[in-house]
Amino acid sequence: MKVGIIGASGYGGLELIRLLHNHPEIERIELFTSSEEGTVFSHKYSHLMNIVDQPLQKIELERLAEFDVVFSSAPAGVASTLLPPLIGKGPKLIDLSGDFRLKDVSQYEQWYKKEPAPASAVEQSVYGLTEWNYDAIRQAQLIANPGCYPTAVLLSLLPLLKENAIDASQLIIDAKSGVSGAGNQPSQLTHFSETNENTAIYKLNQHQHIPEIEQAFAFFAKEIPPITFSTHLVPMTRGILATSYAPVAEGVTEADLIDCLQETYANHPFVRVMQQKDKFGTNQVYGSNYCDLLVKVDPRTNRATIVSVIDNLVKGAAGQAIQNMNVQCGFEEITGLSLVPAFI
Repeated sequence: MKVGIIGASGYGGLELIRLLHNHPEIERIELFTSSEEGTVFSHKYSHLMNIVDQPLQKIELERLAEFDVVFSSAPAGVASTLLPPLIGKGPKLIDLSGDFRLKDVSQYEQWYKKEPAPASAVEQSVYGLTEWNYDAIRQAQLIANPGCYPTAVLLSLLPLLKENAIDASQLIIDAKSGVSGAGNQPSQLTHFSETNENTAIYKLNQHQHIPEIEQAFAFFAKEIPPITFSTHLVPMTRGILATSYAPVAEGVTEADLIDCLQETYANHPFVRVMQQKDKFGTNQVYGSNYCDLLVKVDPRTNRATIVSVIDNLVKGAAGQAIQNMNVQCGFEEITGLSLVPAFI
């Protein structure tokens, strides 16, 4: 297949290139930009010398329509105008930004502070949480790839909410991310002097992934009260650790919660449910498409602690996008994604 990548020079685009380069079904990858046309990619990123030496190309819809799959890894607000004209024109479309995730376009305006995509395009988009929306993804023309935080949160909580195993009215979600989640554009938030030796909470009660998580809860499990969701930046490059707290339902045990997660993901190769772990962290999924889950119940408080770890650039972005492409195109779900985590 021929694949085009818009926004290839961002971190998500780089991960797409890394993973697609070894995908057995991909014959050619071409890279597109709105600002660096003609730049030889390996001159910009020397680790790709003799691997990706092609120049970045100008974005032209006629050219993009020739591809089998087009990924957009551009910042929010770009795909909303670029991708709608390509719907129904040939290529399967996968957007890694938030432009097509929220079905209520007024929510997009409120949380992203940008002009939304046409409502007709948003209506046609399919939310790409692979393990929960497989059949719809298989038929999709346009996929809205989930955000990194929502991927970690939803995979850990959806089974328990669907089975009413936890009390959603008292749910609190605390998530921590590496700096790469903020993208590769320098900012005060990601400045080395401010991130090194520092852990900071940011976008307090204002993170744009809040409505995405609530929408997915309602769609795949049940509608719940507004969530308390806090995000933190920690001084590491990759990884998300999402810790959720909620009382367990009457009569529900820790073993019941573990069984619920294991039964839900028994046939899903990239979700691993851990047991009896004294240490549980992001390095066990680093560089891979795995999402690892752990749940414990404190008998003193009858409260469950549900923990999820992912690599934000792989399962939280490019890896899940390729997983969705595999489903769309009828390939085995794990094709090109059987990577052992880089633990050290």
